[in-house]
Amino acid sequence: MIEFDDVQDLVHPVVIAAFEGWNDAADAASGLVDHLIEQWKAEVIGAIDPEEFYDFQVNRPVIGTDHHGHRRLTWPTTRIAVARPAELDRDVILVRGIEPNMKWRQFCAELLAACDDLGAELVVTLGALLADTPHTRPIPVTGTASEPELVDRLDLEQSTYEGPTGIVGVFNDACIQLDIPAVSYWAAVPHYVAQPPCPKATLALLGHLEELLQAPMPLGELAEDAKAWERGVDELAAEDEDVADYVRALEETRDTADLPEASGEAIAREFERYLKRRDTD
Repeated sequence: MIEFDDVQDLVHPVVIAAFEGWNDAADAASGLVDHLIEQWKAEVIGAIDPEEFYDFQVNRPVIGTDHHGHRRLTWPTTRIAVARPAELDRDVILVRGIEPNMKWRQFCAELLAACDDLGAELVVTLGALLADTPHTRPIPVTGTASEPELVDRLDLEQSTYEGPTGIVGVFNDACIQLDIPAVSYWAAVPHYVAQPPCPKATLALLGHLEELLQAPMPLGELAEDAKAWERGVDELAAEDEDVADYVRALEETRDTADLPEASGEAIAREFERYLKRRDTD
């Protein structure tokens, strides 16, 4: 069981969770949770005991020096933090961890029991995968939800994927088994720039969180970082003619596929997000 520090009652809390590893191409998903923890000044209230779930030869502990100059050992684990954002009408439980090496069902059960103790009303998981998508176009984000009302409101589709899954898929399934409303968003990271970070993918996930929670999210320097990342990839692609040709081919394929949706509802949603951010600023 996860033991918490003293936590005051939370207001309609929503869980936002991401895990390093197979589910997290270019650290785009875990990067968003890190961003929100920083922007909202979230307080870490508890962590899973890593002894049961992690192989320390795969995920090794790290030794370093803290801000007091003392040597400290940090164990790989999954931590739970709480934020009370002024811009939302609800509190947020942020789960930031590493895909476990063993006992996945017990891992999910302990996490969900902790979220239930905190009164969580909705679970949102974030993931990222490598895909044939050009870095010059908006990052595609797909989403699924366990509740028909959420599927309709967010215009989502039930996933048709069949094949191996990671801890995000197992965690979502555990939510469904316990009748906990759950939403999952996945960003498609260009596979030819797979090394982290990918702020453009992180920003794309943040936009869908805004739509789900119907409130502006804190951008910080994320938008500027995304532009700088795209410029940097542009420069790298320009130095290699084969890569440049490949990117152009991806652009043509993407533009052809997106033509029916290039106007209308998608543009309206993006404009609405812009207006909400401007009003908040």
